[in-house]
Amino acid sequence: MIAVPILSLRPADSPRLNGEDKGHIVRLAEMDTPLPPILVDKRTMRVIDGMHRLMAASLQGRGTIDVVFFDGSEADMFLRAVQENVTHGLPLSQADRRAAAERIIATHPDMSDRAISQIAGLAAKTVATIRKRSTDVTPQSNGRVGRDGKVRPLDWAEGRRRAEELLTQQPNSSLRDVARYAGISPATVLDVRKRLERGEVAAPEKPKAPGGVVASGEGATGATTDPHSGPQPAFRSSPASPGPTATVQKLLRDPSLRSNERGKGMLRLLHVNAVGVEQLPEVAAAVPPHCLQIVVQLARQYAKMWHDFAIELDGRARIIDPLLPAW
Repeated sequence: MIAVPILSLRPADSPRLNGEDKGHIVRLAEMDTPLPPILVDKRTMRVIDGMHRLMAASLQGRGTIDVVFFDGSEADMFLRAVQENVTHGLPLSQADRRAAAERIIATHPDMSDRAISQIAGLAAKTVATIRKRSTDVTPQSNGRVGRDGKVRPLDWAEGRRRAEELLTQQPNSSLRDVARYAGISPATVLDVRKRLERGEVAAPEKPKAPGGVVASGEGATGATTDPHSGPQPAFRSSPASPGPTATVQKLLRDPSLRSNERGKGMLRLLHVNAVGVEQLPEVAAAVPPHCLQIVVQLARQYAKMWHDFAIELDGRARIIDPLLPAW
């Protein structure tokens, strides 16, 4: 067991279709007893078991967490993750276990039904039924199992149809979990979800530009290039967000911040800065000429301080949701 920086760890390839349970994370964060070590792949620093504990430690403001390292393949990592989540901690749902069994059948086709049932926490007959359905409905010849243990369909539309099936059955599933189940990218899952919301088909005919280049879909980067303005980023910011004063007022009503001293201290700091923003024009006009350089230096130091603070929080936020857009 060794303590490693929390921000050095990558999110788990979790067998939980709906992602981590936020309520369970909060309950763990409120515990006074030390959290058990989490299981981490030594090569990739990806969490195999313990995402709830990792997020709880992040909420507690801790910089490190105790880990036990695992050395194995991607497919074996998923086997271990399922096994750990079945035997302790927050139990996997029946849907989680069935989806895990289906994936294990794809990545370990030679493993017996009984062996898979012991890992996934299902009856051997249930595993046999899932295996038969996987062979009859989604033949293995229609997909390839990569070195990372994920099944990627050869048919361009097959992954979109699998995503549509899961989104229809479990509309609250995260993009990451649907992508893992369907063997497609999270961006493609988002496109499928938007199409379903608009009443369109999940797998439209794949358009091609002249010369056979994909015009949109999985092959498109999402970026546009203007000969005069240069490359434009794929991510575009949303409409103007509310000002800091309105945002801080919303935080002031959050009981999780108002109920403890550290939260109150943060709220006071944010409130002072939010109010100060409105006074900046008057403050700038009041700075005498001989103090300009000193105030400029202080302003830059404060800006760097808040920038570093934002980077720290952004790193923790990405542990919880790796699909957050770049800011």
